[in-house]
Amino acid sequence: MAGVQTAVALREQGFDGPVTLIGAEPHQPYDRPPLSKAILLGKAEDSAFEIDFEDLGIELRLGLDVTGLRAADHEIDTEAGPVAYDVLVVATGAHPVTLPGTEGVPGVHLLRTLDDAVRLGPVLERRHSVVVVGAGWIGAEFATAAREAGCAVTVVEAADRPLAAALPAEVTAPMAEWYGANGAELLTHARVHTVEAGAPGRVVLADGRELAADAVVVGIGARPATRWLDGSGIALDPSGAVTADDRLRTSLPDVYAVGDCASFPSARYGERLLVHHWDNALQGPRAVAAAITGAADAPYDPVPYFWSEQFGRFVQYAGHHAAADALLWRGDPADEAWSVLWLRAGVPVALLAVGRPRDLAQGRKLIEAAVPVDPERAADPSVPLKAAVR
Repeated sequence: MAGVQTAVALREQGFDGPVTLIGAEPHQPYDRPPLSKAILLGKAEDSAFEIDFEDLGIELRLGLDVTGLRAADHEIDTEAGPVAYDVLVVATGAHPVTLPGTEGVPGVHLLRTLDDAVRLGPVLERRHSVVVVGAGWIGAEFATAAREAGCAVTVVEAADRPLAAALPAEVTAPMAEWYGANGAELLTHARVHTVEAGAPGRVVLADGRELAADAVVVGIGARPATRWLDGSGIALDPSGAVTADDRLRTSLPDVYAVGDCASFPSARYGERLLVHHWDNALQGPRAVAAAITGAADAPYDPVPYFWSEQFGRFVQYAGHHAAADALLWRGDPADEAWSVLWLRAGVPVALLAVGRPRDLAQGRKLIEAAVPVDPERAADPSVPLKAAVR
């Protein structure tokens, strides 16, 4: 997404020089959100971008691994030999974290690429029993699709709740109920000891419990895909992400970084952010293209946004709640639709909306504008958020 959008944005902003887009996968560039939904359930064959790359004068070099960067020579190394650049944009995304000891074990799957989704399709078609390791966003979305397909689903989570790394306990508590209500078993405080192949295979937990599994799907996070930059001298943060500045420039001359592989400083939130979501891979490229073409000189400091479809609910999140000092509920979390608003010194900094898209749209604007709200009115779900402004 980030690489494609950067190439397109360069053309939209008037860049008329040669543009080459290199990707390791052999497929035409595609969008990822449908992988855990329509493609997984066989409702679509692919999610290729409807972009005429030839018409835009964008050269595609697909199925080509990039193995290194030599900034002094303004060249990258590939399996097909070196490629020179005037400006390089690193948009290599992230790799899913694998479960130790499961590499190469038959029946163990990841869900990150089109090939992953294609391999998992028959698992759902045959209504296999599935163990999902990890109750994060991907785990919840895959469990949703597997239940829709009629599979028996058990979700194993090492933490005490789903989405433990993303949201506070009081917010995830009602979300944990969604699993059982939709026929999926959620096991928390559950660590995987071993995965054994077979028909069916077995997942053995650290406490000795054994779970039968025709297939195991691992969704325990992702790490920036930056190992190929080893030895290049580029600055990385402890997570392995490229440390871009507020124009998405890296520490190397004429090299930018965007999307899942790059962190950037946010003046809005007072910290460096690493955002592994679709919207960042859409917005960041416009900032990169503007910096390259000189079309604008504004810092990149977006309000992060993402969405997730799980267990019949449309979940949306905008902002970053880490530094919030107040949390307001809008509605009853036992109901189908509710929201949570985070404030810092009376100003909205983040919002989670479950089935309340109007809250999300209005809340996102308030976050962007840093407008203070009246907490009492903001906590009343019958009051539109835009009407809660002080």
